[in-house]
Amino acid sequence: MKRRILITGCGVISPIGCTPEAVWESLEQGHSGVVPLASVPTVTLPVKAGGEVSAFTGKIDDFGELEATTKKSIRKGLKVMCREIQMGVAAAQLALANSRLDLSACDLQRVGVVFGSDYIMTLPDEFAAGVAACRDEAGQLHLEDWPSRGMPQVTPLWLLKYLPNMPACHVAIYNDLRGPNNSLTVREASANLALAEAYSTISRDSADQLLVGGTGSRIHPLRTVHTVLQEEVAAGDGDPATLSRPFDAQRRGMVIGEGAATLMLEEATHAERRGATVWGELLGYGSSAVMGRDGIADRGKAIANAMRQALAMAELSPDQVGHVNAHGLATRTGDVAEAAAIAEVFQGAAAPVPVVAAKSYFGNLGAAGGMVELICSLLALRHGTLFQTLNCDDLDPECPISVVREAGVPAGSTVLNVNVTPQGQAAAVVVGRA
Repeated sequence: MKRRILITGCGVISPIGCTPEAVWESLEQGHSGVVPLASVPTVTLPVKAGGEVSAFTGKIDDFGELEATTKKSIRKGLKVMCREIQMGVAAAQLALANSRLDLSACDLQRVGVVFGSDYIMTLPDEFAAGVAACRDEAGQLHLEDWPSRGMPQVTPLWLLKYLPNMPACHVAIYNDLRGPNNSLTVREASANLALAEAYSTISRDSADQLLVGGTGSRIHPLRTVHTVLQEEVAAGDGDPATLSRPFDAQRRGMVIGEGAATLMLEEATHAERRGATVWGELLGYGSSAVMGRDGIADRGKAIANAMRQALAMAELSPDQVGHVNAHGLATRTGDVAEAAAIAEVFQGAAAPVPVVAAKSYFGNLGAAGGMVELICSLLALRHGTLFQTLNCDDLDPECPISVVREAGVPAGSTVLNVNVTPQGQAAAVVVGRA
């Protein structure tokens, strides 16, 4: 008998709010979370704004209501967590609290964690003293001195602050969760793939409850520079709120952002037995990676493959999809490829499927993006109406899809959420309304 998998908890750390209520208020009001950057020096960068989570300070109060022992443990551990890991742990604790799951009544061998994260970059300050110790009086750097003079200046536990598997590790340790524990690092596809992994884990009866999350950032002294050099980024000094323009004819590239989000996935009989509040049901997933021998990714084909797989697993036809939450990165070629894939998959539908792009509110959150975007759609399903896609004032004729540009469009009863990486790795999930 197929095990049904429900979503029974939600935690979010995002540029448009750090509670589900705050996120929905921003979506409902069309309020952008893209602001002038405060945590990264922009004097020499073309990027001046991003989806920064100014409300998240990294202090213990940001982690929600905690038992005294858990609070003490997390506070002690903050010094060995970088910002991305802190956001991930906070989102997980918020989701656990939101689920109202009594861990003392659970078999902790069957409660676990699956987390998606980016490769996390070290802050330059971590090595500043070591590098200085390897310079001579003329300022010349001598790398041969690093083992003897530089390395001793580095904090012994520095690596633990940046390992991408640490969000899942910390969450499991702080809450004594002894079940399956996994971490996925597939850039923007990480969150949806974490949901897929969790679905598979619960389906094969290896767990009853899993905290499934994603955390990521493009706002970082080094990561921001890498992003500017390697990707198509919206630059300029204009109104930050207008920079992220998915599927708009005047789009100029993606907006950088940061965030984290976690959902509690729970086997249906357990959720129903304890009277859990249900956010939705995970119905299916799909994934695909497409790259030619020339090294060029075919993101459109990967997206189409992933969406078709997810629909097939959910046993849904295109007509039964209430809306699509697109990757919507706002890059010139990326949006065209994605729109073509959506149009291809839904070409047999009786009516155009509504498409929203939550990145118009906060930009690219990396490995967190898919999870934050899904929460936006879960809120839309709960309220029965879709949020508008910001800044899509002039729909690109090369994007033949029905982008929701005004509030009030019915959300339907299901969402198809999709994300893709520049390397052509796509992942999609289908979630049904509670």
